[in-house]
Amino acid sequence: MPSPLAAMARAAVALTAAVLCAAPALAQEWPKARPIRIVVPNPPAGPSDISLRPVAAAMQAALGQAVVVDNKPGANGNIGAAEVARSAPDGYTWLWAMDPVLTVNPHVYKNMGYKADALETLVVAARFSQTLVCSPGTGFKSVKDMVAASKTRELTYASGGAGSPGHLVMESLLATSGAKMVHVPYKGPAPAMQDLLGGQVDCGFLAGPTVFPQVQSGKLIALATSGKTRSALAPELPTIAESGFPEFDGTFWILLAAPKGVPPAVQKRFVDAMNEAIRAPEQKERAKALDIEMVGSTVAEAQARAKGQSAQWAALVKRIHLTND
Repeated sequence: MPSPLAAMARAAVALTAAVLCAAPALAQEWPKARPIRIVVPNPPAGPSDISLRPVAAAMQAALGQAVVVDNKPGANGNIGAAEVARSAPDGYTWLWAMDPVLTVNPHVYKNMGYKADALETLVVAARFSQTLVCSPGTGFKSVKDMVAASKTRELTYASGGAGSPGHLVMESLLATSGAKMVHVPYKGPAPAMQDLLGGQVDCGFLAGPTVFPQVQSGKLIALATSGKTRSALAPELPTIAESGFPEFDGTFWILLAAPKGVPPAVQKRFVDAMNEAIRAPEQKERAKALDIEMVGSTVAEAQARAKGQSAQWAALVKRIHLTND
């Protein structure tokens, strides 16, 4: 009669063989079993949500299966990210998120509801920037005006919340320029803009499509954009780098991620379909209206980008003692 140890060893071998056989079978069947879900950890109708929907429709046609956009907002993206991280790595659940969800939150939250290494970054889908706007009452006409004024009087800046792109990029600018401003966080970009319009705060970095109508009407003054390249919606507006701080780059990214362990064949087919969709000329034109540039990448490029952004933001988080716990 075999020993209990020998029986356990045979069982372990059998289980391993079953798993190895199951992965190719899953890859062959995918995506026939059910609709594919892409989780967006933001509310509907935001830039990241709107930019994904036509991409999802194109992927649906390419993959022959429904591709559903599922909004799961909350906790600076942690709720949606945690749901994906805890999902089975079977190719039916993916995450489409602004990079701070994956590159900032691990440095800010002691408990995100999941471990950071449970998610794998696969595609750099798009990039976007923030626009520096100020109340007309400040009298600022350039970034240098704002920086100089901050050294002689107290200035305030609004953001959509601690750890939001507007908060991060302004703190990066303050560190680069030596300016000093008091952060006034809001629960989202809409109330931040309202107080900017009312003159309760002096300046703030917000998404271009949110503020450009107010700039065109003269209710806000735009000073610069945060990315390395100018905005397609406001090509006359300089970047921060062109405004006296040549090394500055406040570009943000939309990343595709998945639970670690998705079978390589499934991962490749999904990534290829997404890259094809986001690089299509019609998708690029649609995204321009949102001040977003569709990009696409290899898995290696995406992981290198996420690693670089994580290191960049980790240094800033440490400097400003940012924590949300």
